[in-house]
Amino acid sequence: MKSSASELIRGKKLLKQVLLGLIVVLGLICLYNGATFAPNLPKSEEFISLDVGTDPVIGNLARKRDYFDELFEYQEQNPEVPKSLPVCDMRYSELIPCLDRHLIYQLKLKLNITLMEHYERHCPPAARRYNCLIPPPVGYKIPIRWPESRDEVWKANIPHTHLAQEKSDQNWMTVVGQKIRFPGGGTHFHYGADKYIASIASMLKFPGDKLNNGGNIRTVLDVGCGVASFGAYLLPLGIIAMSLAPNDVHQNQIQFALERGIPSALGVLGTKRLPYPSRSFELAHCSRCRIDWLQRDGILLLELDRLLRPGGYFVYSSPEAYAHDDENRRIWSAMHDLLKRMCWRVISKKDQTVIWAKSLSNSCYLKRALGTNPPLCSSDNDPDVSWNVQMKACITPYSTKMHKQKGSGLQPWPSRLREAPPSLDEIGNTWYQRVTEYWEQMRFVIQKDSIRNVMDMNSNLGGFAAALKDKDVWVMNVAPVNASSKLKIIYDRGLIGAVHDWCESFSTYPRTYDLLHAWLVFSEIEDHDCSVEDLLIEMDRMLRPEGFVIIRDKSTVVDHIRKLLAALRWDRYSLEVEPKTDPLSYNDERVIIARKQLWGDDNDDEEEAARF
Repeated sequence: MKSSASELIRGKKLLKQVLLGLIVVLGLICLYNGATFAPNLPKSEEFISLDVGTDPVIGNLARKRDYFDELFEYQEQNPEVPKSLPVCDMRYSELIPCLDRHLIYQLKLKLNITLMEHYERHCPPAARRYNCLIPPPVGYKIPIRWPESRDEVWKANIPHTHLAQEKSDQNWMTVVGQKIRFPGGGTHFHYGADKYIASIASMLKFPGDKLNNGGNIRTVLDVGCGVASFGAYLLPLGIIAMSLAPNDVHQNQIQFALERGIPSALGVLGTKRLPYPSRSFELAHCSRCRIDWLQRDGILLLELDRLLRPGGYFVYSSPEAYAHDDENRRIWSAMHDLLKRMCWRVISKKDQTVIWAKSLSNSCYLKRALGTNPPLCSSDNDPDVSWNVQMKACITPYSTKMHKQKGSGLQPWPSRLREAPPSLDEIGNTWYQRVTEYWEQMRFVIQKDSIRNVMDMNSNLGGFAAALKDKDVWVMNVAPVNASSKLKIIYDRGLIGAVHDWCESFSTYPRTYDLLHAWLVFSEIEDHDCSVEDLLIEMDRMLRPEGFVIIRDKSTVVDHIRKLLAALRWDRYSLEVEPKTDPLSYNDERVIIARKQLWGDDNDDEEEAARF
């Protein structure tokens, strides 16, 4: 039997090789005939779709030579260019390189578990990197599209049902046939996040029990978010939440959230600052998130204080909020005393939920008795530096300007997105034109509602995300470490994002983004002697099958990446264009758009058949 099977496999391989040879020969014949007779023939629909004339941003577009021809020639002349990349073992199908607990154990890192250091980022050294493509799980399907994905996902894509069993009494999720469904419940809101959100708005006496408060509540931090149903039901209110949870014993909760199409990220309140600038959120939320807020002189509450805007709210739903027994009463008393010394005041308290508000100005801090803890941070402490920075048990005072105006000074959403400083006006128009052209290029291959989770890998001032405002997508704006100050402007515009170093892996699960936009990202990492190939493999890890990449960079970089498309299996669709200079352009930029194949044990034959 084994011998017959081996012969059958060899026969299939031989047949594929013969067919491939025939295709190459036919391709050469067609190329010759096309060169001879093409001027007399009408353009095909595909060719017309690529030749859209002159655009104020992209300029004259010209279809390049076929990538397979160039790749074949280039590999013949440069054997160091890989014809394929190895595929990782199936046990790594959910690998998050910098949050891999197995690596921590293998490297024997000495971490303080009580401080949650084992849930923080610990990236592998170069010798331990997985330089292979992450395979999808067996039976993987193209994700259910938004908005249906809010309520259900394919079980095969995240084959973990333990949360449904463990949280069966809390209405988190249920397994129904081939799908996992999300009724909208949570640990504290069994009867639905929408009703819970309305009750919070009622406690705050907001008009119509709408938590957005006329657009004044826009950005929310949901700590310990579970499967992010709280964030999901904020979206219809025009509120966007950064739903945050660690890769802990409930390790797949963020994976479920992203599969559903809900903004979320892996992260933990441990020893380091979260990768967001100060005063980014109007509201922070913790619903039984099992965090010891009193530890280390309240350092975790002080991190929330750094992140909240003037007058921002902290919604805390927990047994300590109503103190039915002696231990809960003690915790509540200590927490209330600490927050009072931090100049937070109780706005409302009902049943298991209490809402605090942060001070609007420095006035309260200045009235505290000398030596009161926690102290104010020193003047050399920059509250906006957040990449790999240790938390500090101190209060960040406001600047003189913010103290005088007593508030953030931001317009309600969506006005704050449009009413940017005058210096952003020109940039905003440029990005609108760029994004319009990107969509124009993909119009024949992009399906309705096929893009939901988007990442802008070098977000500048958020122009790319702002240009997508009217599309039913959300954008993770990523600011490189050396441009982290720009992330503050992004949050002030009512968008969300994080600081990150692209020489390292991002804190997300595999297959969580439908579109990755990389503007000058590769040039930036090359300047830091980081590997272009490593970043391409990382982008492949984050990208969903059938997802798109848009790479805008120097010609030399684009040339190099173009040679690797087939090896990455990003040749489902590809296009290269030469953009016209605009106010944001650097010298010698080109754009390449590519689409990732759906591949794996179950669909390799289907993909190959489609290609033949």
